[in-house]
Amino acid sequence: MKLWDKGNTEVSKDIENYTVGRDRELDLLLARFDVYGSMAHTTMLESIDLLTSAELTEVHRELKVILQIIEAGDFVIEDGIEDVHSQVELMLTRKLGDTGKKIHSGRSRNDQVLVDLRLFIRDEIKTIADLVTELFTTLNDLSKQHKDVLIPGYTHLQVAMPSSFGLWFGAYAESLTDDMHLLQAAYKVTNQNPLGSGAGYGSSFPLDRQMTTDLLGFDDLSYNVVYAQMSRGKVEKTVAFAMNSIASTLARMSMDICLYNSQNFGFLELPAEMTTGSSIMPHKKNPDVFELIRAKMNKLQSLSTEISLITTNLPSGYHRDMQTIKETFLPAFYELKSTLEIAIFAMKNIKVKDGIIQDEKYKDLFSVEEVNRLVLQGVPFRDAYIQVGQAIQEGSDKLSKEVKHTHLGSIGDPANDQIEAKLKTVLAGFGFEKAEEALKALMG
Repeated sequence: MKLWDKGNTEVSKDIENYTVGRDRELDLLLARFDVYGSMAHTTMLESIDLLTSAELTEVHRELKVILQIIEAGDFVIEDGIEDVHSQVELMLTRKLGDTGKKIHSGRSRNDQVLVDLRLFIRDEIKTIADLVTELFTTLNDLSKQHKDVLIPGYTHLQVAMPSSFGLWFGAYAESLTDDMHLLQAAYKVTNQNPLGSGAGYGSSFPLDRQMTTDLLGFDDLSYNVVYAQMSRGKVEKTVAFAMNSIASTLARMSMDICLYNSQNFGFLELPAEMTTGSSIMPHKKNPDVFELIRAKMNKLQSLSTEISLITTNLPSGYHRDMQTIKETFLPAFYELKSTLEIAIFAMKNIKVKDGIIQDEKYKDLFSVEEVNRLVLQGVPFRDAYIQVGQAIQEGSDKLSKEVKHTHLGSIGDPANDQIEAKLKTVLAGFGFEKAEEALKALMG
């Protein structure tokens, strides 16, 4: 029987298939977290005398068995069972009879899925933060290693001023630190306990919501039970926006690499084993991996908009519309993680070319350096600008290729240590350890 089935109605199979959708498939991602939520909820039920101590011991023993099945990859949601919550309760009832039927007291599938999603998201954010940190370290190390290799900087895709690989790699490293600020904010929004809000209107049982908050390692509660239910979709949209920011950094970096790897630029070279060929042109070495990163990450950036469109103007309370968010939201974590992993691998193997600025087409790159040199000799800036500009037009300019940028964040000082310190500050603000320690204690 369905958790909501009163035993006197048989739902059309077509309706059932359509309304269940991909829940059985996607809920497998939530199974481990459903067990954690049930461990905390039943511990709390025993504390308010809705389970006996002996019943709690039995329930926890069986929940740990179910967790072992999940971790072994053998957990399935059976045909006719709607979701992971129903499957876990069914497995407990088969083993424990009436005791298994008691665990839903003071709880709704609404707050069950809310807590499962938040525990899942919390876990995924930790993994993403670890991968972003590894990519940051790779980029920051490359910035230090190639600090003195000059490349042209561009505005309007026109040769502008001298830059360096130290600045280019370091720019994307620092971009990731801002992305991590958003990810930390998303973690804080996520890491609030909705359990005990029931179907969105609380319970007449004297639930101890602070106990489940502590047991699950949440930082705080979603206190108002109506808001706890309203947060479904809002949390996902907030997390999606943070993921979008990381995706934007990856997509933009990939576009640069596709340009810099091309023959017309020739700043970077990808090892042959990182490229693909053409079925007709034997000379081709295509940067497919970065093209796919660009495409996948641009696609990912639509996720927060999609969630906004699903949730905009919904009235308070739960609505089945929320189920559809899972279909794109949950797989997005895999997409971002796999892309970060391949980006880390690729950046560790990318090859930087030297002597780039010696090419004749970059001869005007140092015009601003010449203007500044004249200014330091006492020539007013506007006069120096006109003087150098006229010399370039007449072809009489002889620009020095010596660069003397010394200020913080410039070619001479890309501020790698300061940028690394920014990231460390952000990482310290997540508080991942609290959640990990709480779940370890909960599981004994």
